[in-house]
Amino acid sequence: MPRTTFQDHLDFRRLWWLSAITNLGDGALLAAGPLLVASLTGDPVAVAGAAFAQQVPWLLFALTSGALVDRLPRRALVAVVNSLRAAVLGGLAVALLLDAAQLWLVYLVSFLLGTGETLADTAYGALVANSVPRDLLGRAYARLNLTGTIGNQLVGPPLGAVMFAAVAALPFGFHALVYALGAVLVTRVAGTPVVAREPATLIADVREGVRWLLGNPALRVLALCILVMNLTGVGAFALWVLYAEQRLGLTGFGFGLFIAAGAVGGVVGSGAYGFLERRFGHVLLLRAGLVLESLTYPVLALLRDPWLAGAVMALFGVHAVVWGSVSTTVRQTLTPDHLRGRVGSTYQLASVGGSALGALGGGLLARHLGLLAPFWLAGAAVAAVTALAWHPLRTARVEPSRP
Repeated sequence: MPRTTFQDHLDFRRLWWLSAITNLGDGALLAAGPLLVASLTGDPVAVAGAAFAQQVPWLLFALTSGALVDRLPRRALVAVVNSLRAAVLGGLAVALLLDAAQLWLVYLVSFLLGTGETLADTAYGALVANSVPRDLLGRAYARLNLTGTIGNQLVGPPLGAVMFAAVAALPFGFHALVYALGAVLVTRVAGTPVVAREPATLIADVREGVRWLLGNPALRVLALCILVMNLTGVGAFALWVLYAEQRLGLTGFGFGLFIAAGAVGGVVGSGAYGFLERRFGHVLLLRAGLVLESLTYPVLALLRDPWLAGAVMALFGVHAVVWGSVSTTVRQTLTPDHLRGRVGSTYQLASVGGSALGALGGGLLARHLGLLAPFWLAGAAVAAVTALAWHPLRTARVEPSRP
């Protein structure tokens, strides 16, 4: 029987293009957003506040958004949310052109973009799960991670910085156009029918999704892993610039190369994913990834050579893409379609919530116990969750689809 390829799945190719263009716009804003806030205020807390304003909707609305994704047509939901995000960013671009942008407006825009993200990203993940057969799903997510890495980390940020330097409104208008194109593109994807079921409140829907995730051993342990990994790991990564300056002696261009090393590793991980999945399987990749992550932080804490630290980060980039692709594949495959919105949003609550709290906690820990304290804590915490998750992860096994 001939091997199935992505060329046979037009819907996935369209979703892949949607991911590519929106990640490019996101990457541009990753640089342009902080530059805009810094141009309005020199207060570091205010600068960090804009990033938190975009993350806090996940803490507030993730579970409700997941329930809505399972109630509403997902394709239409992504199209509408992207259209609204285009309007919001377009409004900010106009305000910048009129020299009328203020800090409160930037916070409001960040909050609205984050709120839309809770809906669009959750619905998008469910659409991808229905666009390819099970045996291609892992490689599909690896390809999406590849485009995310290139757009968010390699191409988008320099592009956003250059556009902001030319005309401050340009990167925001560019991303507004990207969202508008994405809204059109997703309408070309085949939608999945909404499953008819007995009327229920949103709270009842949310409870059903949370109970289902907690009742599945594989998904329960994956959610615990991502919570701990982000809660402690982001606390260390939030101090990257200080670590690079004080431990590695890097500034400016050298710091940029150090950050890029992880992105290069992500590209390699995406390319190698298909071989690794076939050769080792999901369970071994998940376990090996936890071991590698638990070792990464103490090794970085011991290193002072920037080349060795860069090599560690490149390896970590490979792991991040592979582990993320495997965990998403397992979650989407084990979850019934009518629950994918709620289960996915519950998982994202653990992931993004851990990141938001981790960034704050890492700064406080470093202030009181020293720069390397978050690294040692992250290593110990991930090692502990590795030991705890080792046996339950045996259930994170996905059989290939039958022809």
